[in-house]
Amino acid sequence: MYREYFPSNGTLLDLMSSWVSHLPPEVAYQRVVGLGMNEQELRANPRLASYVVQDLNTEPMLPFEENEFDGAAICVSVDYLTRPVEVLRDLARVLRPEAPVVITFSNRCFPTKAVAAWHALDDRGHLALVKQYLLAAGHWHQIELLDRSPQPHRSDPLFAVIGRVQKP
Repeated sequence: MYREYFPSNGTLLDLMSSWVSHLPPEVAYQRVVGLGMNEQELRANPRLASYVVQDLNTEPMLPFEENEFDGAAICVSVDYLTRPVEVLRDLARVLRPEAPVVITFSNRCFPTKAVAAWHALDDRGHLALVKQYLLAAGHWHQIELLDRSPQPHRSDPLFAVIGRVQKP
């Protein structure tokens, strides 16, 4: 999926990153910056050119310049954000016009970490909730809701919400 949405040789932000970025190994990017909570995991991630340790639930403002990135990924972590609208609003600031955010998730989570709304919804509800986060944040358009689950279901399902930055 990242091959479809992120430009090769682009500058990417891996938001809520860890020891792996899930980017296609054969695609070269100019720079990949990770932001996550565990410095040891971030340091171990071979795709990151640099990283920032930050808890977005405590500080939702991103420490990056306006229009700095060509795309952003949030992989299996959106369900842990307590201030998703603030994070996505500021993410629009640091992405270039029309740059995509690719938010992926499955039907698994750490139950003690996921927000209550996530527990109350099914897969379709999760897609709708993430879409509402983007709409409430503003500055997002061309929002797509995707089910990229393997067929037949031999592994975990994969869902994605993609939005593009709309700037005046």
